[in-house]
Amino acid sequence: MWIILFIVALLFVLGGALILLRSANIPKVPDNVKPQPYEKDEEDDW
Repeated sequence: MWIILFIVALLFVLGGALILLRSANIPKVPDNVKPQPYEKDEEDDW
């Protein structure tokens, strides 16, 4: 009996995790955005 309850609870946890992973939106950078060259700040010299 306890094994069945454990399996059902495990299925709910895994199902919830999969739903959350599916609904997570990954931000996409538009094609017209280009990376800017990194310039070292003069104030950050230690």
